[in-house]
Amino acid sequence: MGHVRNDALGESVSRILKKAGADVYKVNIINNRGVHICKSMLAYQLFHQEKGDTPESLGIKGDHFVGNCYVEFDKYLKGEKDKPETAHPEAAQKAEEMLVQWEAGDKDVRALWQKMNDWTLNGVQETYKRTGVSFDKLYFESDTYLKGKDEIQRGLDMGIFFKAADGSTRVDVTEAVGKGKDGEDHEKVLLRSDGTSVYITQDIGTAISRHKDWPFNQMVYVVASEQNFHFKVLFYILKKLGFDWAQKLFHLSYGLVNLPSGRMKSREGTVVDADDLLDSLHADALKEIKEKGRDKELDDPDAVAEKVALAAVHYYMLQATPIKDMLFNPEESLSFNGNTGPYLQYMGARISSILAKAKESGVLPDSSEAACALLTSGDEWELVKQLGSFPDTVAKAAANLDPSLVAAFLYDTAKLFSKFYQNCSIINAESKELAAARLFLAQSTLDVMKEAMDLVLVPFLEKM
Repeated sequence: MGHVRNDALGESVSRILKKAGADVYKVNIINNRGVHICKSMLAYQLFHQEKGDTPESLGIKGDHFVGNCYVEFDKYLKGEKDKPETAHPEAAQKAEEMLVQWEAGDKDVRALWQKMNDWTLNGVQETYKRTGVSFDKLYFESDTYLKGKDEIQRGLDMGIFFKAADGSTRVDVTEAVGKGKDGEDHEKVLLRSDGTSVYITQDIGTAISRHKDWPFNQMVYVVASEQNFHFKVLFYILKKLGFDWAQKLFHLSYGLVNLPSGRMKSREGTVVDADDLLDSLHADALKEIKEKGRDKELDDPDAVAEKVALAAVHYYMLQATPIKDMLFNPEESLSFNGNTGPYLQYMGARISSILAKAKESGVLPDSSEAACALLTSGDEWELVKQLGSFPDTVAKAAANLDPSLVAAFLYDTAKLFSKFYQNCSIINAESKELAAARLFLAQSTLDVMKEAMDLVLVPFLEKM
């Protein structure tokens, strides 16, 4: 679920920036190597390899299977509760040894690594396709960590980094983050004592590769607030290494996603899987469509239910200011009343229906100056002014990298249209000319709402 907020925020901000006139290049780093990967690999060897288990043979997505292996490793490491004799603390050392073997190019370790990485990436790509998230380029940690290691060596030669007593390579980052709790200087490990790299090593290499591939005016990292310290350190190190573009790096920090049951932790298996959540919301939406007898009116009720599920999740994630931690409530997100994605879809479908009925009765929108001059009531002008504020809203959302501004605009627009429609009859207006002018206002509202909905990943529905 945390990754869904990440994906939704990054994709939405990208669309908003493009709408505001920027050239946007969307990239993603796949952390496909490291101790965490080795833990999943060890669990596979322990519990699945002999049986020949694969995602296909077990009937589950590849990323789910590898994620399950990660949970199995943690349970194997810690053992059963209140049974310390079932723990295997030596497993942690084995994972670190496997990483050393991987970096040394061990043939068998690399073969298993490639197999499990393919399973994971194929599964993740399915979810990206489902949710409408895309990237112009994927970077892989396995390709960038060596460039990072080269930079660490250069930093050592320059005297920016130093070798610690335990053999690890470190940097003093006190200037960037301040003193530690005990008043000591803050040091960051860049290479472990065994020579293997850590997250920040590959992040250094990845940043350099990204600027070389696409020299940016600004690079925005969309990563959770847990990594605020990490990015302060990363940007500081890149500046120390002499990269002037390090001044152009920005961390768009967002809050954690919690559930009513508490915080999610992947190693403990307490995560709520995004695919499972979407499946559940899809099923609930389809059930409601059928209960209301709408399934016979729709060409493809299943496709509509899927779009409702996506609107529910994405809008709920984006209507909150990014930096705030949030409590995700699936039931609330799917409501057709209030500040939700499905409510906006309902309003879009309602306006579409109004336009279709007007066309059947022979009334067409009139956008002429004479027609617009007939729109004089308070409800009409409130809606006109709201639509007129859309460009400024997009500009402000782009400047602040904050989709919640577009979400708020959408909700306000939907409410103002509802009020306008309630108080200002369209087809039965006092004159045909006024009916045509009001119909143009309804058409304009729909046009703006469709554009704004796309910016916050809410699929438009003509019927629902």
